[in-house]
Amino acid sequence: MKKPTKIIRLLLILMAFAVIAACSSNNSKENPEGGEGAQGTNSPAAEAADKTLFIGMSIPPVAFNPLANGDIASTYVQGFLFDPLLVMDGPLSFVPKLATSIETTDNQTYTIHLDKQAVWTDGTPLTADDLIFTLNRAADPQVQSVYGAYVSILEGVEANGKLPEGQSEIPSINKFDEYTVTLKTKQPVDPNLVKEQIGAKILILPKHILENIAKDQLAQDPFMLNPTVTSGAFKFVKYEKDQFVQLAANEAYYQGKPKLANVYIKVLTVPNLVAQLQSGEIQMTSGGSPSKIPVQDYETIQNLPDVASSVEPTLNFQTVLLNQEKLKDVTLRQAIAHGIDRKFIVDELLAGTGEIINGPFTSLHAYSNPDVKAYDYDVAKSKALFEEAGWNFNDSLSLVVPTGNQIREQVANIIAENLRQVGVKVQISTFDFPTVMQKAKEGDYDLLLMGYTFTMDPDYTSMYGSNEPYNFMKYASEENDRLLLEGKNEADPAKRKVIYNRLQELWQEELPIIPLYSDPDFIPVSKKVVKGGPKVFGTFAELQNWDITE
Repeated sequence: MKKPTKIIRLLLILMAFAVIAACSSNNSKENPEGGEGAQGTNSPAAEAADKTLFIGMSIPPVAFNPLANGDIASTYVQGFLFDPLLVMDGPLSFVPKLATSIETTDNQTYTIHLDKQAVWTDGTPLTADDLIFTLNRAADPQVQSVYGAYVSILEGVEANGKLPEGQSEIPSINKFDEYTVTLKTKQPVDPNLVKEQIGAKILILPKHILENIAKDQLAQDPFMLNPTVTSGAFKFVKYEKDQFVQLAANEAYYQGKPKLANVYIKVLTVPNLVAQLQSGEIQMTSGGSPSKIPVQDYETIQNLPDVASSVEPTLNFQTVLLNQEKLKDVTLRQAIAHGIDRKFIVDELLAGTGEIINGPFTSLHAYSNPDVKAYDYDVAKSKALFEEAGWNFNDSLSLVVPTGNQIREQVANIIAENLRQVGVKVQISTFDFPTVMQKAKEGDYDLLLMGYTFTMDPDYTSMYGSNEPYNFMKYASEENDRLLLEGKNEADPAKRKVIYNRLQELWQEELPIIPLYSDPDFIPVSKKVVKGGPKVFGTFAELQNWDITE
């Protein structure tokens, strides 16, 4: 009877080892983020596959169409999905993206060499045909496009950024081979203009997916809300409107497989941005206007032990757009300008961290002209100018304000109170950003608060040029259009500086907008983030290397 007993004991021991092994295996599956049971069991590849980054922003994106949707929230999301030719990672410093280089020997003919490893997420190679398709659609009169100002430097494209009626191809663009394109500007230009505006600002679209869509329907095509074929480090998964955008790693990304498996961009109110930074539910904000943190919350975030933060100067600027068709008298526009206390806004809402500006170029901009006219707050002068313009003090000015940027909403209240002290009534209306954009395009406002981030290159034709996509003010000036064209076509930086100095003077004389301030970016990033986060320059330069510890 002893022999069976030994066998039974042996079986019991083997069963015990099996149970221990099973428990160890279960712990590995239940703790993919690295709990005690996972130590020594997960491979590095398995750990990387589970990494998810959560980003917060307070303004919802409108759509994911690079051609037509230039609002800052949409362009932020687009940066994960679609790649440009180059990325500007510092003032007029560029690194390769879809293009390995953009070269010129005469500042007029440019050769673009594409990265032969780049493919769309459906496996189709990204080639010269995609680049040419994108540029042609940007200039096509039938296509709604915000890229017109960028391609208007090309020979064969009119000053308004469109091809002549009946044409659909830019004649100065040529396909040398599958991965090489040449283009020619109307005359020699500063190479940095081409590198920034065509290289860094234009996101390339998939010809094989979009070429058969009617041009006048391109902006409304379902692809623009569900871009299933993209070129960036991350792929689109879904957009729960006004809630979140879900992205997944593009494992075939030509610059290397991303270290993150998933990215969620959550749409949150500003108080929830702060709360979720505190709780760790988000690891960073998008930076800039889509996630502007109020100054009163800086200290709260700076005291969080698990969050690093910094305050960075920017090219961003906040402004009051003045509807030129409703406020035709420049004296009236000057009256409004003198009635706004910009110093109070910066001191009270930005705790002195902002910069009062007198044009669209902040002090960070190489072309900023510090000597232009300033409209200082002066109640008496403002009232006198309103009277000189024949203003009926029984009337009201309509002020349209987008929701989502808490500081900007407070600015609206200050402006209304400032002008009330002058004797002028202001009716504030707040709307979500898509509605504000629609009202801006239709000219359905007197005053409208808007924030912009443009380029280091000083060509802001898309905002100030007649009939341009961001000229919501309906500003029209022959001298302005002439100088914009001269500035764009001038290759000598010193001569360009003279032109843009005069343009800044003209803008302050004619007042299509009232520049308010440039607010710095308060950038909070969880200390769990190994690499990644918003930057003034080059946020999307190395998305594939963004990483987080679990």
